[in-house]
Amino acid sequence: MRIEELQTPCLVLDLGVLRRNLTRMQAALARHPGLRFRPHLKTAKCLEVAALAAPHSGPITVSTLAEAEFFAAGGWRDQIYAVGITPQKLDRVAALNAAGADVKVITDDADAARAIAAHPGPLRALIEIDVGEHRGGVAPEEAPALARLLGPRLAGVIAHAGHSYAGRSVEEMRRIAEEERRGICRAAEAVRQSGLAVEIVSVGSSPTALHADQLAGVTELRAGVYMFGDLFQAQIGTHGFADIAVTVLASVIGRRPDRGTLLVDAGAIALSKDRSTEATPRDFGFGEVRDLDGRPYPDQPVIRRVYQEHGEVWPAPAGLRVGDRVRIAPNHSCLTVAQHDRYHVVDGSRAVIAIWRRIGGW
Repeated sequence: MRIEELQTPCLVLDLGVLRRNLTRMQAALARHPGLRFRPHLKTAKCLEVAALAAPHSGPITVSTLAEAEFFAAGGWRDQIYAVGITPQKLDRVAALNAAGADVKVITDDADAARAIAAHPGPLRALIEIDVGEHRGGVAPEEAPALARLLGPRLAGVIAHAGHSYAGRSVEEMRRIAEEERRGICRAAEAVRQSGLAVEIVSVGSSPTALHADQLAGVTELRAGVYMFGDLFQAQIGTHGFADIAVTVLASVIGRRPDRGTLLVDAGAIALSKDRSTEATPRDFGFGEVRDLDGRPYPDQPVIRRVYQEHGEVWPAPAGLRVGDRVRIAPNHSCLTVAQHDRYHVVDGSRAVIAIWRRIGGW
């Protein structure tokens, strides 16, 4: 099968580009001997991608319990569920662990910590530390109080430098990575000073994982979007524009010569409404329109507007007719691939060499 034969819209994953992105991360990790890598599979949600990113059923990060169950069944048992846990979900995690998994949860809440400590099932938890993003987590100095509530259920401390996405240079990423490292290490030391052991000291985001100068005191690193890349990550230095591994295949469904536009059958449901590139040097609207081989057109057309099932391309590439295909590079691959249930895998050509299923839901 070739991509010209696929029903649209659908997701195309270039295996060669994926492998290149994985290799780049491995080279970055090699600068930090002894550091455990725990790739985040919240975007991939796919066993075949997991086998490449976390070979030999290595440790992984997930963001839904559906993922935790899916990957545990596939052999990836050492997991961190990196979303704040609620007491109502503890039974589900404990059932996974009783069946042989080691799914660790995270919390920044005293009541949740008490619920974890009191639960009769096998549970371990990490304390979420705020190292500058100000989304979730406690200040490093507040970690011992939660650690005492968790008691023997304490597995360690965890942080996410999501504020690295505001950086626009390698120097900024290095500074944020060091800020992240210092914050998590302060938390770990504060907990140790209170008399409790800290097994895991976990940090990560794709930009800081790739650019951190040194990670002394950290035991493991997490990253996820680096695998597939996207237009936003390309503009903050995580990878190049040629390193975007996923695109949405779409068909031309209308031409508007008077407006210099085309319509394609990929709208908000196929692409998402993410507008992250609006805050970067080049605004790509709702995605960059490329040719059938994934190459940018000279005029760099974008999806200027989206409706539920329609995308408006501007400026319209010359010569395209109704029924012709294009590939759309996403602003934010995590949100775009979430709209699809499978990858149509290619490797530098139009030939579809495999179809890989994705897990969905929560």
